[in-house]
Amino acid sequence: MYVDASTVISIVALLTALYTLFKYYNKIFNWVKKQECQDKDIQNIKKEMTLICYCMSATLDGLMQLNCNHSVPVAKDKLDKYINQKAHDQED
Repeated sequence: MYVDASTVISIVALLTALYTLFKYYNKIFNWVKKQECQDKDIQNIKKEMTLICYCMSATLDGLMQLNCNHSVPVAKDKLDKYINQKAHDQED
């Protein structure tokens, strides 16, 4: 059986094109998976930051009850304003 050069070139070109398509499909698929993982990580970080803000607020409240009034009330007011602004941004 004799196969001429143009047939071999066509087959190699087809295989190369299929390999290239598979390679880029795989890269895009992996990129999308990575983005989904990062989205989940960001959501977890946001939840943790919310908890940290509430813990800081409770700590500042405790310091105010102990009459540590140097810069504690200023920090507490700023934290309360920040929490309030974030809460309203999330509701929109």
